[in-house]
Amino acid sequence: MQGYSTMMSKAANILKGKCPNCKKGSIFQGPIGISPFRMPKMNPRCSECNYKFERETGFFFGAMFVSYGLAAAEMIAVFILCWYLMGIGPLQVFFLVAIMAVLCSTFNFRLSRTIWIYIFHKGK
Repeated sequence: MQGYSTMMSKAANILKGKCPNCKKGSIFQGPIGISPFRMPKMNPRCSECNYKFERETGFFFGAMFVSYGLAAAEMIAVFILCWYLMGIGPLQVFFLVAIMAVLCSTFNFRLSRTIWIYIFHKGK
């Protein structure tokens, strides 16, 4: 059972954007927002343990693939919900998927970078 609780704790820390090293400091500056017009700013290092988030130049290039996967999953979920379960027409579904993609873009940016950092963190 300890593995399950560790996994849930790690998932909670990823969603909160906490440092993978100390689990206290924040990876991003400011609160988690869903404004698609303000790109989140990353802290270069953890304020608590001084862990460097960007391991090397271009480190976050791979986070784009994580972001793509998140966006695709969200779009498919909205499509299935609207098209098959609610019976909404194709043009309306298209606009709902497009609006959802724009609204979730900054959230996906934060989440994909956080997931990428956690993937390559060598845990204690």
